[in-house]
Amino acid sequence: MHEKPMLQGIIPPMVTPLQERDQLDYEGLERLIEHILSGGVHGLFILGTTGEAPSLSYRLRREIIELTCSQVNGRVPVMVGITDTSFIESVNLARHAAEAGAKGVVLAPPYYFPAGQEELLEYLDHLTPELPLPLTLYNMPSHTKLMFEPETLHRAMDNPAIAGLKDSSGDMVYFHRLQIFLEKRPDFHLLVGPEELLGETVLLGGHGGVSGGANIFPRLYVTLYEAASGGDRDRVEELHRTVMHISNTIYSTGRFNSSIIKGLKCALSLEGICDDFMAEPFHRFRDAERQRIKRHLTEIKNNHPLP
Repeated sequence: MHEKPMLQGIIPPMVTPLQERDQLDYEGLERLIEHILSGGVHGLFILGTTGEAPSLSYRLRREIIELTCSQVNGRVPVMVGITDTSFIESVNLARHAAEAGAKGVVLAPPYYFPAGQEELLEYLDHLTPELPLPLTLYNMPSHTKLMFEPETLHRAMDNPAIAGLKDSSGDMVYFHRLQIFLEKRPDFHLLVGPEELLGETVLLGGHGGVSGGANIFPRLYVTLYEAASGGDRDRVEELHRTVMHISNTIYSTGRFNSSIIKGLKCALSLEGICDDFMAEPFHRFRDAERQRIKRHLTEIKNNHPLP
């Protein structure tokens, strides 16, 4: 058993650049990957929530796996989301990811039919022998309406194929309860989803973050992670203010829960990195919101010393 966790640092959940409903923005994807990697990130997570994965066809998901793994070419580990309501489709995506060169897969609980915790454990026991790559669990109760309870996770850690957890619950009490379990599995990684919690999570022993803002400002989140890992609380506080400015502006434009992804894609479009087309049932920001995002980007760059 490894003493260090498989993943540490900043693993951005990459947006999926689209031009139409079932067509990638190929040039935008290439620019986006290079932009993110240029920030010194420690990995890349595709086909997650920020990547709009549940709205994408299986054909397009396979295509983005192939193109991303090919372009990254081993420079950082690529993690692939395989969350699905179909057991077989999750396995199919995992096998495709392994063939393309990914280093791990990420799975939230199947949504729609609500499973009990015992059923979740049995599901994982059946699934992991079919997976060719290490599995990171993904706690996303706001979207799946189901969470991996602490005791469920504690029992799941007996399965060596389960390598870690990304927690997007925003519940720090839950996260700290999970940290106690690391005595049992020092190789198990605990990553936080909400970047507003990144600094304190790493200061208190978490292994890193799956930070959506690293699509736009990858170096910011890497520098924040490094400061927190080194215990530099003054620097963490300074960089955290920038992260909160992003959260309170780029993520808070618009009226719906989809505003975070819309804001990210709009900002990337304004920066000339990729198209901001959204998968149905959503649409890109229209001109009024786009102008607000443009102003917010200028404010962030003018008011904060970005690394």
